[in-house]
Amino acid sequence: MQRRDFMVKTLAGAALAAASPAITFAMGKSPDKIRLGFIGIGARGTGQLALTLKRKDIVVTAVCDIDKERVANASQMVQDAGMPKPTSYDNGPYDYQKLLASNEVDAVIISTPWVWHTPMAIDAMEAKKAVGLEVAGAFDIQECWALVDAYEKTGTPFMILENVAYRRDIMAVLNMVRQNLFGEIIHMQGGYQHDLRAVKFNNGKQLYGGGVEFGEKAYSEASWRTNHSLNRNGDLYPTHGLGPVANYIDNNRGNRFVYLTSTASKAKGLNEYIVEHPKGGKDHPNAEVDFLLGDVVTTVIKCAKGETIVLTHDTNLPRPYSLGFRVQGTDGIWMDLNDGIYIEGKSPPHEWEKDAEYMKKYDHPLWKKYESDTEGAGHGGMDFFVIHAFVEALKANEPMPMDVYDCVSWAAVTCLTEQSIANGSEPVHFPDFTRGKWMTRKPIFGFDDRY
Repeated sequence: MQRRDFMVKTLAGAALAAASPAITFAMGKSPDKIRLGFIGIGARGTGQLALTLKRKDIVVTAVCDIDKERVANASQMVQDAGMPKPTSYDNGPYDYQKLLASNEVDAVIISTPWVWHTPMAIDAMEAKKAVGLEVAGAFDIQECWALVDAYEKTGTPFMILENVAYRRDIMAVLNMVRQNLFGEIIHMQGGYQHDLRAVKFNNGKQLYGGGVEFGEKAYSEASWRTNHSLNRNGDLYPTHGLGPVANYIDNNRGNRFVYLTSTASKAKGLNEYIVEHPKGGKDHPNAEVDFLLGDVVTTVIKCAKGETIVLTHDTNLPRPYSLGFRVQGTDGIWMDLNDGIYIEGKSPPHEWEKDAEYMKKYDHPLWKKYESDTEGAGHGGMDFFVIHAFVEALKANEPMPMDVYDCVSWAAVTCLTEQSIANGSEPVHFPDFTRGKWMTRKPIFGFDDRY
């Protein structure tokens, strides 16, 4: 595997920890309001900021980004919400370390480009700032271990902000699984099947579909995300498809991923997009770019208790959005693509039923309780729940529902699939990031109607 210096700069962590006191809720005390800092306030970070500003138990005290315009916009959002003007950190890529050294911040939301996730999260944990980390795939296994080591050394609260785990139908199916509707789970599927060609290319500040430029000539995600398709071949974004089904089989809590195999198709989608785009054409310089990422990457994971999981990464071809979930057991099957369910002995023989009545019957208590609070939240209300869970767990000084071990076992799929594909789809084993604790840890996600 091609490796990188994922740390970027984490030696400052020890100094940050010495300069910053332990967070109050880490000592068993619940603050009236959590003082929250935002690191990265692009499209995703801004959306998360808007959600937090609706809460009465949070005060946003700091905002950080390399883009001064974004910082100014975020600062104004905070003030418009009736909060004091937050401290701004916009003096280059390492200014976030000053935010972490501040005594006015208890916790941070990190929503930066993928390469920064791990070094920033490690620095934050070293500084005793609770971490809510946006999702991404890992660059190498060493990065995953560094994240685990930092968490175990510091004991700082850490949550991976995987919003799809809170999708309403996903949580209803979790209820079905736990009430044994499908019998013993045998096989599951999920993925990231989302046409992102317009996101990966733009001109100037026209975010979506503006052109065929990427890298330094582009803006927002196109300035960094497209380079991953240029230089890497694997499942680059596994957590949306894997996180929800991992919860169904109690991954890291009585079960674990053992090994995977992965295969990539040829890569044609991005080149054709450039050639066919009005601002591109066959003579455009980018039409000659050789993208490494296969248009469709298919991965099979084998679990300790025998279940199999198929993941699909498909972002460079024309297609409607679908995460392609499937849950199949000895007594039935559910698939989200056709909103179909079949339960042996209940459904008409060999015929799909629409799942609407099942979704209503097994609606998760969290959604029943907080449905009104999800109105206006991003991604159909899912975004409310990740922020809510992070904040409520901090206030209660209780374990995060999706923790560092979940984060690294899901994110490791990226670098492990790169290795498998590079070696002819050979099996690659998952490290046991829990160091054996998976055998005795108890499932907690979705068992509490608070978060």
